[in-house]
Amino acid sequence: MPDSTDAPAEDAADTADRPLPRRIASISLHTSPLDQPGTGDAGGLNVYAVEVATRLARRGVASDVFTRSTRPDQPPVVEMTPGVTVRHIPAGPFGTLDKHALAHYLCPFIFGVLQAEARNDPGHYGLVHGHYWLSGRAGLAAAQRWGVPLVQSMHTLARVKNLSLADGDAPEPDSRIRGEDHVVGHADHLVANTAVEAAQLVEHYGADPRRISTVPPGVDLDVFTPGSRRSALRRIGLPEDTALLLFVGRVQRLKAPDVLLRSAAALLERAPHLRGRLVVAVVGGLSGGDTAQPRRLAELARSLGIADIVRMEPPRSRRELAHYYRAAAATVVPSYSESFGLVAVESEACGTPVVAARVGGLPTAVRDGVSGVLIDGHDPEDYARVLERVIAEPAWRARMGAAAVAHAAGLSWEATVDGLLGVYRGTLTGRPLPIAAGQ
Repeated sequence: MPDSTDAPAEDAADTADRPLPRRIASISLHTSPLDQPGTGDAGGLNVYAVEVATRLARRGVASDVFTRSTRPDQPPVVEMTPGVTVRHIPAGPFGTLDKHALAHYLCPFIFGVLQAEARNDPGHYGLVHGHYWLSGRAGLAAAQRWGVPLVQSMHTLARVKNLSLADGDAPEPDSRIRGEDHVVGHADHLVANTAVEAAQLVEHYGADPRRISTVPPGVDLDVFTPGSRRSALRRIGLPEDTALLLFVGRVQRLKAPDVLLRSAAALLERAPHLRGRLVVAVVGGLSGGDTAQPRRLAELARSLGIADIVRMEPPRSRRELAHYYRAAAATVVPSYSESFGLVAVESEACGTPVVAARVGGLPTAVRDGVSGVLIDGHDPEDYARVLERVIAEPAWRARMGAAAVAHAAGLSWEATVDGLLGVYRGTLTGRPLPIAAGQ
């Protein structure tokens, strides 16, 4: 699809002069921006919602983020930051629900969204931005009722996930695929995280390329910064000579933390002298099918003979995560499917190279051979070979770390918001320009 260089200069200038919405309705039905990323259904989408809404508000575009209420003590309205309001909508029973079950509660959720808007003057929201297919279904109903456009970010795609399932993982149901087809076919404009995702929308969903803009997510360059590896190791309670391999994210088969554990076992077979230094940290909470198998990773570590070097850590705040990234010799992202890979960019911004699967948006997040190494497939031996070199060759690791910082600097949230504002302007006037921000 065309990138920003394909647009005539006068059209790009004209886009900047187009009007912006004063306030948007951001729909994140299945997960709240107030939730801690790294557990349950909270992950990169939560980070995205917070960072984008906060920066939009600084640019004069306020956001009301609609999400499902999960506890009876949740206030209906929470001001997250000036210009950003989170609205909890009762829909179905309180507590955590499987994402697929949430489809049964779309009607009460939509009713709650419409009811909240009805308390304001007409035209309160100038645009709806849906995040994930369930939110898109709700966003379509709201946008049609209010007579405003829907901009949709899918974040993940069922057909793509089903093409590369982990062993033992259940495929996404047909009901989700039908829902995605409907949202993709009826949204006014689609925002893809990467050019790969944009191509997937066209290939697997028949999306019109003229209604897709590629706007990569970013990284908070004030929080994720380089620093002393030794100091960071001390900060998280490890000796200064530790060779730390890091996994950050939800603990589920899709994210493949088991691949890292198997790779660590293979690494020790290749380099047994590392036994006294090697540590594997898995930072995140149970999600998906792993909630029913809470001991799966611990039992795998024991069966591999590496239980003594594996640290299972709960989800951490972003500032705490920065210390883990700085402490690591490498961050490993062996996912079977990844729409972008925020963890990879956060690690790079801290100066730590990434070893990742060559899937989805990870080739955008990681410059292969420069800021990290991309691996075809999920063979633990392939990961072990690269990780052994990362540990054994500190000069190579340092070069990649320096390049990683430079690469991450080009993927800021400010650039993301620049791209989204261009999409909003164009969608409101019915003349959106394909944008490839940060590419």
